[in-house]
Order: sequence, then C-alpha cells, then structure tokens
Amino acid sequence: MSSGMLVVRRGPFSARFGVRGLLLAGCTWLGAVLVALWATAVGEYPMPLSTVLDTLAGNGTLITYDVVVNHRIPRALTGVLVGAAFGVAGGVLQRLAQNPLVSPDVIGINAGASAGAVLMIIGFGATAVWVTGGALVGAGVAAVAVYAVAYRNGFSGYRLVLVGIGVAAILSAAATFLLSRADINAAYQAAVWLVGSLSGRSWPDVVPVAAGLCLLLPPMLALTRRLAVLELGDDLARALSPRVGRARVGLLAGAVGLPALATASAGPVGFVALVAPQIVRRVLRERSPGLLACAGTGAFVVVTADLVARTAFAPRELPVGVLTALVGAPVLIALLVRGNRIGASG
Repeated sequence: MSSGMLVVRRGPFSARFGVRGLLLAGCTWLGAVLVALWATAVGEYPMPLSTVLDTLAGNGTLITYDVVVNHRIPRALTGVLVGAAFGVAGGVLQRLAQNPLVSPDVIGINAGASAGAVLMIIGFGATAVWVTGGALVGAGVAAVAVYAVAYRNGFSGYRLVLVGIGVAAILSAAATFLLSRADINAAYQAAVWLVGSLSGRSWPDVVPVAAGLCLLLPPMLALTRRLAVLELGDDLARALSPRVGRARVGLLAGAVGLPALATASAGPVGFVALVAPQIVRRVLRERSPGLLACAGTGAFVVVTADLVARTAFAPRELPVGVLTALVGAPVLIALLVRGNRIGASG
C-alpha cells in the first residue's frame, strides 16, 4: 500500500483501490445494512430487533415470519439494491460526461423506462417480467435517442443534459397520455408506480435489480481503469488506448441497464443517481467517485429515505420518490447555480 492506494495482485491480474474510497464504501454499505435491519423492526406491527434476528435465524413465530420475511425484508432489500443501482449508474454517467448534472433521471433514461413499463401495465396488463422487459426497452430507446442527438465529434456535458431533458419531457408526456387513456384501476396502479415507491415490494420485485447488479456491476468495476482514461477527453483517450470506444459502450450499457431494472422494481426513484456521486465527491474531495462508494451511498440514501417516509408521517406513508425529490431537487438547483457561476461543469 502506498500513497493512499491499495494494490492487489493475483497471478497475471492486478487492481488498485483508493483506501479512502474503500473506507467510505465500507461505511456506507454497513450503514445501509443497519438501517435496513432497523426498518424491519418498525411499522404497524413493531417488534424488538432481537425478535427480528431470532426470526431470521428461524426461531420466530408464524406472525413474525410473515411480517419480517414476506413483507419487510423484501421491501428493505429492494431499497438497498435499487439505491445501489442508481448510485452506480449516476457515478458512471457523470464521469463519462464530466458533468455533475448528468444522471439517468435528468437525461431521460428513467423516463424511457417509465414509459415502457407504463405501456406494458396499461396497454397489456402485463406481469412483472414483461414490465421489466418494457422498462429495459424504453430505457434503451431513450439512451440511443439521447446518444444519437447529443454526439457531435465527442460528448459535451451540457449538450447531453439539454438533449436529455428534451427526451425526458417527450417520454413523460407519452406516459401521461397513456394514463389519460387507461381505465381508472390501471391508471391508479401506474400512477402510484410512477412516483417511485417501495410500498408492497415482494420477493419478485427483488429479482430484476438483484440480477442486474450481479451481471452488470462486475464488468463495470473491471472497466473502471478505462473510465479513468475516458475522463481525459475523447482525443487523448483514443491516443492512449485505441480500443477505449468499446469500454465506453460497455459502461453506457451498464449505466442504462441498471436504472432500467431499478425502475422496473420500484419505479423512478428520483435524484438518487444525481445525489449519491455528489456526496462521495464531496466527502472524499475527489472529482472521480469510486463506483463501490457510489453504490453504498445510493443504497444508504434510499433505505433511509424510505424509513423516514414510512415513520415520519405515520399513520400516513409517503412514497420514497417524493422524499428523494424533496431532497434532490434543491441539490440539482444548487449544482446549476454553481455551474452557472463558475462557468464550468463543476
């Protein structure tokens, strides 16, 4: 270990990790797990944490098993995984575009996933599997549209944001049109989902985002070194590594797929992808946040926001997307003001 870096070598393979980034990742992931565990103990049927642990160890009653295993654990686990997926996607997109304003919800990827999922819910009365497929297709269409319009001999962060906002507006209008044409029950189901909520999440909702993280996160971590080269700009990146374009495509595919799967599981939980990398950047005082730290921070933000949304206004319950929007919108405004003041991307 030297200069704050930890080098791991196994045969022909080696990897470098920032020690401070690893510590932050460990702290945020530990915090997310503890908050998730706490969340399983509070609610309309409160129980001591020891009872939760006994139930998880197989020593609970039928009632505590049903409450903890069938209801609260899937909700908390969905929150952790959804937050991690949004955090990683936001970290990758902000580093690729070199702009702190770029995140899946700002540039239309979440809107595309939402439009695709709403089409499956309202148009076909689809099950969870088809809703996930619709979200993936919608996110992919949005990403291709933004990429095709915004790319002009390279990426400009602000051009990407402006094009993304336009594409997001079009797709949001399409989702609203579908809602206006639906019957009242389907419209209500889709409208609640569009806010971004963890209420009623069950084990089938855990599967898409868990599978996405297992499949997409390892290759994205492996491409982190290429991500550092891409941050130097297109011309210099191509000069240093002729095959860097493949790394960009791989990272973009992951940054589109993860929020699409997260949106399919919990709806478009807004601003998490925007805020999580910014928290990491400011805590570490580094311009390039590590993906593990972004994932842990996103997981901690979502599971904490959901716990507050459940308990702060009891007996009423707010969707978690409302609370993250209340916190994230001022952050977005602050970033816009700061970028305008210094005339740079922040």
